[in-house]
Amino acid sequence: MSTEGVIYRVAGPVVTATGISPKMYDVVHVGNEKLMGEVIKIVGEYSIIQVYEDTDNVKPGEPVTNTGKPLSVELGPGLLESVYDGIQRPLPVLRDKMGDFIYRGVSAPGLDHEKKWDFEPTVKEGDTVSQGQIIGIVQEGPMEHKIMVPIGLNGKVDSIKAGSYTIDETVAVIDGTDVCMVQYWPVRNPRPVEEKYQPDIPLVTGLRVLDTMFPLAKGGAAAIPGAFGTGKTVTQQSLAKYSDAEIVVYIGCGERGNEMTEVLTEFPELEDPRTGMKLMKRTVLIANTSNMPVAAREASVYTGMTIAEYFRDMGYNVALMADSTSRWAEAMREISSRLEEMPGEEGYPAYLAGRLSEFYERAARAKVLSGGDGSVSVIGAVSPPGGDLSEPVTQNTLRIVRVFWALDTKLRERRHFPTINWLTSYTMYDKQLLDWFKANVAEDYPALKAWAMKTLQKEAELQDVVQMVGSDSLPDEQKITLEVAKMIREIFLQQNAYDPVDCYCPLSRQYKMLTLIKKYSDLSEKALQAGAPVDKIAYLPVRTRFNQSKYEPKVDEELEAVDKDMDQQFAELGA
Repeated sequence: MSTEGVIYRVAGPVVTATGISPKMYDVVHVGNEKLMGEVIKIVGEYSIIQVYEDTDNVKPGEPVTNTGKPLSVELGPGLLESVYDGIQRPLPVLRDKMGDFIYRGVSAPGLDHEKKWDFEPTVKEGDTVSQGQIIGIVQEGPMEHKIMVPIGLNGKVDSIKAGSYTIDETVAVIDGTDVCMVQYWPVRNPRPVEEKYQPDIPLVTGLRVLDTMFPLAKGGAAAIPGAFGTGKTVTQQSLAKYSDAEIVVYIGCGERGNEMTEVLTEFPELEDPRTGMKLMKRTVLIANTSNMPVAAREASVYTGMTIAEYFRDMGYNVALMADSTSRWAEAMREISSRLEEMPGEEGYPAYLAGRLSEFYERAARAKVLSGGDGSVSVIGAVSPPGGDLSEPVTQNTLRIVRVFWALDTKLRERRHFPTINWLTSYTMYDKQLLDWFKANVAEDYPALKAWAMKTLQKEAELQDVVQMVGSDSLPDEQKITLEVAKMIREIFLQQNAYDPVDCYCPLSRQYKMLTLIKKYSDLSEKALQAGAPVDKIAYLPVRTRFNQSKYEPKVDEELEAVDKDMDQQFAELGA
């Protein structure tokens, strides 16, 4: 097999080479500067390569070298706290080498091969182990990094010893094979699991509109489509901070540089409510901004997914944020047009839906090879041009994912955040999560949620009437319905991501808040029947106190006080 060839043609990031005999998705080095690329099409003796770096001044006749290996990532201690580009080059290391602007053709290993880690074995000599089984532990910040038997290796432990090692040094010998702490895995291949579970445990996020109204299951996939400025990034950052996932993988795929800068500067400063350390200690960031080479966007989502699966295989719950898959799809469209492929809808390639499915379907909660349970939950932001949710990326994503959090520009204009529209969003995990919510929150929690949704839908119907004839023409019962719906919107659904108290709301508090709104509704109906005027019911002082209670440092005590005030004030009305 020939590994040396030459460039035949250059079309932006797409380079055609002759003289090599590669397999599909082999990594090649292109030109005199050895730019990294990947074979994406083979036509006879011509190999079409997408190059992950700018190809300015690259010309026909320059050499091309085939490595014979697919695009792979390094997996091992040192992943956490790392900031990578789309092909797992550590950006802080590159910056130290050459400053703020990265030269072409440079490379650096994804992990530090010089640093020593304290390895503590969990098996002993003579034990029989199988692929994926945990053989030792390395402490990495607040997390235990579990060292696993490489996939495909089974046998008896010939030797294993505690000590301080680099990731390349042998920590164990299994069936005559040296095992070190670093593994390499091709990014396009899903890592194997023992068995996939039904998604029947929710990913608790602390956001009321998500947890109560549109919950996502651990191992599930959700889409957040929305126009510019509707809060996709802030919502994803809130999920990264507060969801009950142990590991966070955040992929900035084609996002604006200033947004990614915000993430890179904020994450290291954020206090992690789970560990008390900095959030970055259990986070991996992948930054592929909009001015970086377009071809590396596709690689970035696979790189992030492979890292997430690696931590899942240790038995951790991982939350993967992809912001945004639209930029990834745009990169596919550009590469496809340079390949002169037949375009599909709006110029996207015909295989758009297949690529999106490949990515989202790697989300799962599973029994992993190490024997424990782990999950990868995927939250993909979609940035449809002009907020048009009928465009191909959004529509193809919605066919795959089972949770749809629709961001609304009208809610943004009304300063209602999160801007998740409760009438157009949906979740398909409701039935599967029903038993969990009944067992872990309250027996009537699902019924409360159904009541709240019904009230909001009634409000939407009544608003059409109000716009035509005014609210004064409505009967008293419907006026109360509008007031109760307003409480659900303003007290429950609105949440301040920057308030130290309101940014995270546990399920027990969500239940209490919704219970109090339902109680207000029931007492209002009794007061009406007792002859109390609607205006007095609507303007009870307890409503203002209720609205402010979610920002109080002792919020749970304040809600109890609201409960007592409500009883007292309605009693004075005769309810």
